Amino acid sequence: MTLDLKRRAEEGIEKCRVGNWKEGMDDLGWVAEQDHGDIELPGAFYSYLGYGIARLDKKYREGLKLCQHAIKMQVYEPDNFMNLARVYLLTRNREKAHKALLRGLALDAEHPGLRRVWRELGIRKAQPIPFLSRKNPLNEILGRLRRKHNRG
Repeated sequence: MTLDLKRRAEEGIEKCRVGNWKEGMDDLGWVAEQDHGDIELPGAFYSYLGYGIARLDKKYREGLKLCQHAIKMQVYEPDNFMNLARVYLLTRNREKAHKALLRGLALDAEHPGLRRVWRELGIRKAQPIPFLSRKNPLNEILGRLRRKHNRG
């Protein structure tokens, strides 16, 4: 039974990772309903379950609690911060989503999921000359030059 729980949890996580949320949540929900005994499930189990509950069932508070629990269990797992940020975005808390993404990207700056959520959040760099508006022609030109320089 213990191997079944772990295997099914891992399968559910993987299904969610690739976007198959319906089947993934069926697996994760089944695991959540079982008696875990001494089995230690990975933090990612709780973060994917939390995001799935928030996303599919609109249970945001429960989703946040599960994602926060996942981070306490595995603070070095970037997926946990990605899922926490996603739940914050569902609750329209962009500031906390931004902080969660920064913490996750500090662990793995190339994590594809974190980078995708970062782009979805739409964080822009500060304008080159902060006291001028973004629409100021000087800021627009300097911004383009900075982008061109950063691309290589």
